[in-house]
Amino acid sequence: MNRLFAAALEVQQFLEHRRWQFALIGGLAVLRWGEALATQDVDISLLTGFGREEQYVDEVLRQFSGRIPAARGFALQHRVVLIAASNGVPVDIALAGIPFEERLIARASYFAFLPEVSLRTCSAEDLLVLKAFAGRDKDWAALGGVIARQRGSLDWAYVERQLAPLCEAKGEPELLQRLAALRQQIERG
Repeated sequence: MNRLFAAALEVQQFLEHRRWQFALIGGLAVLRWGEALATQDVDISLLTGFGREEQYVDEVLRQFSGRIPAARGFALQHRVVLIAASNGVPVDIALAGIPFEERLIARASYFAFLPEVSLRTCSAEDLLVLKAFAGRDKDWAALGGVIARQRGSLDWAYVERQLAPLCEAKGEPELLQRLAALRQQIERG
């Protein structure tokens, strides 16, 4: 088993043991739904809600080493716990709480990457929302791979319903148009 899968499985088992609600996002989700890409870390969305983040952060940091000196303070301020799995692979655990994140986690499902590695990843549609919202060049490249590979099976109405209010809150409504243009370009071939 490669180091990335081993790290993801280790953290997933920690979260499952506590019956915490979560989903893997980022590069491993892209690997499931899109095209293979080089990813060096594991990204997880952990449903903590608002007001109880400390208990989650403290328990995570009791089990795993923080990657920065003030990992706890950083996590509470920025809503992301930066840890390393026991094999040294970086893991970013986003502290989820908004309704979209709740839906993302509720819609997540297990996927067998290898016979001994079944990981709970977000849906293809939720991955599109996350990547379009992030809006970095590498995110748009990943989006293209997901749209091409999942052509014809994506729930575009769901994607638009989830992405529109996030783009409005971010002040970047043009992200919706950019995603629609990318979809048209790929679907026309």
